[in-house]
Amino acid sequence: MEEERLGFVGIVIEDRSSARAVNEILSCFGHIIRGRMGVPDSQSGEAVIGLIVRGGNSQLGALTGRLGNLPGVQVKSALTTSKKER
Repeated sequence: MEEERLGFVGIVIEDRSSARAVNEILSCFGHIIRGRMGVPDSQSGEAVIGLIVRGGNSQLGALTGRLGNLPGVQVKSALTTSKKER
């Protein structure tokens, strides 16, 4: 079984037409999302979502990969090192 890691995923939605697709993807990965905060900017039309996640590398990679393939969406993530690497 793959080791779980704790991390943060930052999502910037530059094109609000992608917001529905972002939310659908987040819903699919709800089992690894521990916390979520979203801040829309009504003046620019952009939005930022911050996620606290816990899951295996493959799950986290699938989440960030699917989000990053959406037009107008940028994704950055930071994960803790595995206990074996410490």
